Amino acid sequence: MAMEVKVSGSTYKTDYADRLQAERENVQKAGNEQNVDKATDQKTAQHDEYISSEKSGEKPNGLYHVGQDENGNRKIFYNDPKKTYKADGSGKDEDKKMPKVNEDVPDNDEEICVGNTDKVEREIRELKQKKEKLKQQLKAASGDEGKTKELENKLAQVERELSQKDTDTYRKQNSTFTDK
Repeated sequence: MAMEVKVSGSTYKTDYADRLQAERENVQKAGNEQNVDKATDQKTAQHDEYISSEKSGEKPNGLYHVGQDENGNRKIFYNDPKKTYKADGSGKDEDKKMPKVNEDVPDNDEEICVGNTDKVEREIRELKQKKEKLKQQLKAASGDEGKTKELENKLAQVERELSQKDTDTYRKQNSTFTDK
């Protein structure tokens, strides 16, 4: 079934700019300045504006801030919330310096642990050896279909286990940690 619809273009005219201009002209004709102010206030959309901390004059309130080191290079500094710092980066006392984020010297209260993955590596090595033996047995038993099917199942199981255990995640989860 075919249908034909004829519509004139002016019937569905929804030109926003024309309607807005017509509203403004109507308000101006009325001559009421108060209505003009309200109409223009309603037409301007409010929007957010970014004001940097330098323009606002406030100190950033984050724990980290970007500054310059002795050589003038940009560096990230840590603001300890327990201490108050001056604008030049020094603390309450002139002797204390602001702690650096990339400081490599460990604190005295840190605990040093050593991770050992020998047990996991031995387990993976044994699985790889078992896989190789099963491959050799599979080649040797190429004539017997029952035995080859059984060996293929065992080989598939060992390969699944090996693919699960031969990952960094498994090594991390199953490593042992001791105090130094």
